[in-house]
Amino acid sequence: MATPSTSSELADPSGSGVTSSPSGSLGIWFVGARGSLATTATIGLGALAARLTDETGCVSAHPDLDARGLAAYADIVVGGHDVGTVPLAKQAERLVAGGVVPGILVQQLGDELAATEARLRLGTHQDDTSDQRAEVERLAGDIREFAAAVDRVVVVDVSSTEAPHDAGPDAATWADLEAAWAAGRAPLASSSVYACAALLAGAPFVAFTPSPGMDVPALRELADERGVPYAGSDGKTGETLVKSALAPMFATRSLAVRSWTSINLLGGGDGSTLSDPAARSSKTETKRSGLESMLGHAVPGPMHIDYVEDLGDWKTAWDHVRFDGFLGTRMTMQFTWEGCDSALAAPLVLDLARLAGRAQAAGETGPLAALGFFFKQPVGSTEHRLSQQWEDLLAWSHTCADRVSA
Repeated sequence: MATPSTSSELADPSGSGVTSSPSGSLGIWFVGARGSLATTATIGLGALAARLTDETGCVSAHPDLDARGLAAYADIVVGGHDVGTVPLAKQAERLVAGGVVPGILVQQLGDELAATEARLRLGTHQDDTSDQRAEVERLAGDIREFAAAVDRVVVVDVSSTEAPHDAGPDAATWADLEAAWAAGRAPLASSSVYACAALLAGAPFVAFTPSPGMDVPALRELADERGVPYAGSDGKTGETLVKSALAPMFATRSLAVRSWTSINLLGGGDGSTLSDPAARSSKTETKRSGLESMLGHAVPGPMHIDYVEDLGDWKTAWDHVRFDGFLGTRMTMQFTWEGCDSALAAPLVLDLARLAGRAQAAGETGPLAALGFFFKQPVGSTEHRLSQQWEDLLAWSHTCADRVSA
C-alpha cells in the first residue's frame, strides 16, 4: 500500500514487486476510518499490495470484469475521518481476537497501519450544530490536503447507520442550503455533511450505509454542478445478497410468494447502532424495498434486526419463505446465512473505490447506476435482480475502461 507521494514516486511503493498502474495513485478516504469495516479493508489492502493474500471476495478481480485503468492495490493510500480515538492497531487486535483477520497479517502490516493512523483526522458528531458550514469546510479541507498527495480521491462512508433524516426546504436547492447555513441553521445529517465535504473537495462519494448521505436535493445539485460521480446506498453483503438471487427465481417460475420472514442477529458496532429503532428503520427499509420490487407485489412477513453482543463482528440471518405452486400447493423454503460482516464488506469497498475512481477519470458524473450490483438501494437505478445487475456492471466496466484507455 502506497504512502502519500506523487505518482512518479510510486514505482514500487510496497517493495513487493508490484509496480504502479498507468492510472496513477488512488486515495480512499474512509468516513468511519477506525471502525471494523474500514480497519479490515485497510489490513486487506496492505495484504493485497504486498501479495500476502489473494483476491478472494474482490469483484474487481473477476475475469469477466474489465480491469483496465483500475488503480493497482500498491498504488492505493488510505486516510479518513472518525469521531472515535481508538488507534487502528488496537482495533486490529480486536479483529484478530474475534477471528476476523489473521494475527500474522497485523504483525506484518504494523508499519502500514501506523502510517494510515497518521493520516486520520477528527470527524464530526451528529449533534454538532454550532456552525455546520464551517464544519463542512473543515472536513473538505482535510480531504483536499490528503488529495494533494495522490492523483484522485474517493470518499467512502462506512460509518454507523443514522436514523432517517429529512433536511426539508432548507436543502431543496444549494441556494436554500447556503441560506440556511447563513441563518445559523444546521439542516444536514452527519452523513450528508461528509457527502457535501467530499463534493466540495471534488471527490466521488460512495455511501456504503443506508444513512441519508447524498439523498438531499441540494447535494445532488452540487454534484451535477461540480461534475462529481457518486454511488450507493447500503452495501449488499449477506442476506439481501441471497434474496436478490433467490427472489427472481420465484418470479420467473411464476411461484406465488405469500410471505417472507427475515430474522437478523448482529453483533459489533453495527448491531449496537441498529438496536436503536430509528437507525434500524433505515436498514429494514432498504432490505424490504428490493424484495418487493423483484417480486412485483407487497410481501407480508416480519423483518427483525436484533443486537446480540456476543456475536461480535459476525451475523446470522434466518429466512422463512412461504409460497404457492401449481394447484395452490403450499410450500416452504428456509435458509440460514452466517458470515463475518467486515470480511464480506471489506473487499467490496475496495472494489467500489477503484471503480468510482476510474469512473471519475473517464469523465463520468452523477449517480453511478451500474454500481447497483453492490447495493441494497441502488442510486440511479430500480434494478434489484442480481443477475441483471451483474450484466449491467460488466457492460459498464468495458465502456468505462475503453474511455480511460482511449
